[in-house]
Amino acid sequence: MMQIPLATYRIQFHAGFNFQAAQAIVPYLAELGISDLYASPIFTARTGSTHGYDSVNPSEINPELGGAAGFEALSIDLKHHRIGWLQDIVPNHMAFDSQNYMLVDVLENGPDSHYRDFFDIDWNHYYGGIKGRVLAPFLGKFYGDCLESGELQLKYTQSGLSINYYNLCFPLRIESYSHVLMYDLARLREKLGRNHPNFVKLLGALYMLKYIPSGEEGRERYDQILFIKRMLWELWNDSPEVKQFIEENIQVFNGEPGNSESFNLLDSLLSEQFFRLSYWKVGNEELNYRRFFTVNELISLRVEDEKVFDATHRFILEQVSQGKFTGLRVDHIDGLYNPVQYISRIREHSPDVYLVVEKILEPHEELPLNWSIQGTTGYDFMSKVNGLFCQQANQLDFSAVYYQFIGNSTPCEALIDENKRLIIGKHMAGDIDNLAHLLKQISDRYRYASDFTMYGLKRALVEILTLFPVYRTYISREGARKADQELIRQVIEEAKENIPNFINELCFIEKFLSLEFDDRLTEEDKDQWLHFIMRLQQFTGPLMAKGVEDTVMYVYNRLLSLNEVGSNPGEFGISAEDFHTFNQNRCTQWPHAMNATATHDTKRGEDVRARLNVLSELSEEWDNHLRNWHAVNKPLKENVDGLDVPDRNAEYLLYQTLLGAFPFDEVDYPQFVERVKEYIIKASREAKVYTSWQRSDIEYEQAFIRFIERALKDSPDNLFLQEFRPFQRKLQHYGIINSLAQTLLKITSPGVPDFYQGAELWDLSLVDPDNRRPVDYEKRMAYLDEIKTRSQKDLPHLLQELLKSPEDGRIKLFLIYQALRARRAYPDLFQRGSYQKLAVVGSLKPHIVAFTRDLGDVQAIVIVPRFLTSLIKEGEYPLGEQVWHETRILQAPGSSALWQDMISGQQLEGGETLWIKDILNQFPVALLIGTIEHSGSIRKEQAQ
Repeated sequence: MMQIPLATYRIQFHAGFNFQAAQAIVPYLAELGISDLYASPIFTARTGSTHGYDSVNPSEINPELGGAAGFEALSIDLKHHRIGWLQDIVPNHMAFDSQNYMLVDVLENGPDSHYRDFFDIDWNHYYGGIKGRVLAPFLGKFYGDCLESGELQLKYTQSGLSINYYNLCFPLRIESYSHVLMYDLARLREKLGRNHPNFVKLLGALYMLKYIPSGEEGRERYDQILFIKRMLWELWNDSPEVKQFIEENIQVFNGEPGNSESFNLLDSLLSEQFFRLSYWKVGNEELNYRRFFTVNELISLRVEDEKVFDATHRFILEQVSQGKFTGLRVDHIDGLYNPVQYISRIREHSPDVYLVVEKILEPHEELPLNWSIQGTTGYDFMSKVNGLFCQQANQLDFSAVYYQFIGNSTPCEALIDENKRLIIGKHMAGDIDNLAHLLKQISDRYRYASDFTMYGLKRALVEILTLFPVYRTYISREGARKADQELIRQVIEEAKENIPNFINELCFIEKFLSLEFDDRLTEEDKDQWLHFIMRLQQFTGPLMAKGVEDTVMYVYNRLLSLNEVGSNPGEFGISAEDFHTFNQNRCTQWPHAMNATATHDTKRGEDVRARLNVLSELSEEWDNHLRNWHAVNKPLKENVDGLDVPDRNAEYLLYQTLLGAFPFDEVDYPQFVERVKEYIIKASREAKVYTSWQRSDIEYEQAFIRFIERALKDSPDNLFLQEFRPFQRKLQHYGIINSLAQTLLKITSPGVPDFYQGAELWDLSLVDPDNRRPVDYEKRMAYLDEIKTRSQKDLPHLLQELLKSPEDGRIKLFLIYQALRARRAYPDLFQRGSYQKLAVVGSLKPHIVAFTRDLGDVQAIVIVPRFLTSLIKEGEYPLGEQVWHETRILQAPGSSALWQDMISGQQLEGGETLWIKDILNQFPVALLIGTIEHSGSIRKEQAQ
C-alpha cells in the first residue's frame, strides 16, 4: 500500500553533509514527528556538487555521500525508526561534463554511440558548423583566441587522446587518432627500424584505425576501439621510443603561442570531432541541444524514449521495489516532452509509490486532474499561506510608497513582458531560432503557409511565448484540456492585437496549438505538427522561470515577501476566503500534496517572508523610514559612470532584505553583513540592470559592496543603524507571531507539511547558496529534549518562558513538536478529514483565520491571528480578553462540547460558540481537538 507521509523533512546532501551525518539526526527527526526523510538527489553527480542536480550517473549512489554502503546503513536506520524515504529524482537533464560517461561516449562515437539518442540533440541542425556535431559552449573567450593562446591542449592517457580545457576533457573520435600517430611517422621508423616489434605493432594499430566498423556493427566497433586503445597503452608503457614519439607529436599539435600557423594541425583535428568547442555565449544564440533553462552545463535527456527511461530509471525503480524509496519527487516535470506519459510509466512500474511533482502553478491555474500523482511539492500552498498575511486593503498605499521612492511607476505586468523579451533575445535566442526553423519546415509543406518567412514566423512565436501566462500547457496526441484551449485562445487574441501585421502567421500557429488538422494532412504531417507543439511547450517554462523568477523578482521590489517561486509579485496578498477555497479544493482533489513554506529554491527563508509581510500593514510608517534612511545614507553612495550606487530601486531592495533577514543574536551580525554582500551581488546580477552573470560590472558591484559596508558598520556613531534598529525590532516581533501562525497552518491544512532543513528554528536565510549553510543539529536536539521534558512537567511555565524569549527559536520548535504530536495521534483526521472554514463573528473578524478538520467522531479546530500591528503593541502578544473582546467562532450544532488545545494543553468547554479570548489566552495560535461518541455523549480524548 502507498505510504502517505505525515510530515517530511528536506535534507540537502553533499560531501559536507553525507549519509553518515544524516544518520546522526534520525532519532531527532523521529522524536520531532517527521515520518519521511525528503532527500535531494543522491545519485553520482559532478565531483564537488553541492546540490546533486548535475548528475553524471543515474545508476550509482554518489560516493561523496557515502556510496552504496552509506545509503544502505541510513536506509536501515530510517526503517528502524519507521521513517520513509522521499527521493528527489531528475529525469530532465544531466551534467554536460566529462564525468558523464554516457555523454562522453556520444562525444567520442557520435552517431555510432550506444547513447546517441539519450540526449536531446539535433544532429541535423540547419547550421553547418554544428550539423552532425554537438555544440560545446564552454570556452571563456572566442575559440580562435583559446586555440592560439594554448588553452586547448591535446593530451594522452589510458582512456585515449583528448582535448582538454582546464578541467574539461573531450575525447577524440577514434578515427582521428591516425592524424596524431602518423604525423612524421618516418622519424620513429628511423629510430626503431622498419621491422622492430613495437613499430610493427604501431603499424597494426594504424591499419586497424582505417577499418573501424560502424552502423549495424556497433558491438564490433566498441570491441575494436577497446583493442586499439589497449594496444596503444601497452606501447606507451613498454616502449620509451613510442612514448617519446607520441609526446613529441602532441607537443607539435599543441602549437606555440605567438605562432598562429603552428595551431593549424590542432584546428584541423578539432574540425572533425563530434563536438564543436565554442565561446560560452554562442550557446545563447546557436544551440543544437536542449539545456536546463539557460544553463549550458546541463544537457537535457530524451526521457520520452522508452529505452532512455528504462536506462535512467532502472536503479531508481529498484530502490522503490525494495522499499528503500517510499516516495518520489519529480524535478522540473514541465521540462519533459510528455509529462503525462512519463507519469504513466512511473506508475506502470511503481503503482503504489507516493509521487509528487515540482510544478509551478500560477494564480487560478489548476493541476491537471488526469495526472496519477499525489500533487505538487507545495509552492502553490506556500504562495497562498504567505499571501494570507499580506494586508490587501493597503495595496494602493503601499504601491504608491514604492513607486514614489524609486521614481518609476512601471507595473509588474509590463516588467514581466519586458524581461521575457530580454531573455528571448539574449539568453534563449538559439532555442527560439530552433523552434522557428522547425515551424518553417512544416509551413513549407503546407500550401496556405508556404509563403511565410522565417522572420514572420519567428516574430509570431516570440509574441506568443512572451504572452504565455503559465509555465506550460499539456497538449498531446490525446488532445488538450479545456483550460489549455482557452488559454491558447486568449494568448493568440492578445498577440493579434499586439502585432496585427502578423495575423496570418498567428492564425497558422493557432491551428497547430488547437490541433485543427486538415483532412488532407498525412499521418507524417500530423506527427510533425504534434512534435512542434510538444517542443514549444518545453520552452515556455524556462522562459517563465528566467524572465520572472530570475529577473523580475529582483527588479520589481514592491514587497519582497511576494517575490517567491510559485507566487506572482503583482498579486498583493489573498483574502481569507480565497485561502479557505484553496484548502477546500485541495482537500477534495489533492489531499496528499505537499505543504511547503521553504525549499532549496526559495528566494528567502520562511521567517524572512513572515517578517516582511508586516510591512504591508504599515505603509505610512514604512514610507517615513524609507525617506529618512535614504537621506542618512545618501552621503555613503559612490557615483559610477553618472549613477549613484545603489540606485533607489536597489536601495529599496536592500532595506527590505536587512529588515527581513536581520539576525536575532548580535553574535551573528558580522557574518550577516558578509551574507548580505554576497546576496546583493547575486540579486544585482539576476536583475540584469547594471550588471549580470554574462557581463559583470565589477566597478558597480564593488561600489554597492562598499555602500553596504559603510551603512552597516558596527559603530556607536552609525546613524543609519540607530534609526534602523527600532523599526527592525518592531517588525521582528510581529513577524514572530506571523511565523507561528504560518507554521500551524502548514501542519494542519490539507496536505503533507514539509520542513526544510534547519527551519524548525528561525529561518532567516536568503537565496541559495545562503539557504544551504550548515545546520546546528546539536542545538536543535538539545532544545527538543528540553521542550519534551518540560512540557510534560510544567507546560504553563514553559509557555511563559518561550513567549518571554522567542529570539532563540525554541517557541517555533515547540509549536512544531506539539502540532506534529497531534498529527501522529490523529493521522486519519489530518490526512483524510474534511475541511470547513469557521464563521468568525465580532469586530475583529478580519484578524482571525479559523477552520475545522472533521473525520467521524474526531474534530480539530485551527485558529491563528493576523494583521496584529493595529491590535497589540510591540512586545505584546494577542492573548486574552483585552485583545479579542467579543470576537468568537460559531460552530454547527452537534460539535464537541469539550476541547483540548494540543499546543497549550488547556481544556475548554465548547458548544455552538467559542470565544477567542478564552482560546488564545496562553499561546498566540491554537489547535483544538474534540471527540464525539456515537451515543451523543461527549468524551475527551487526549493525544498519546
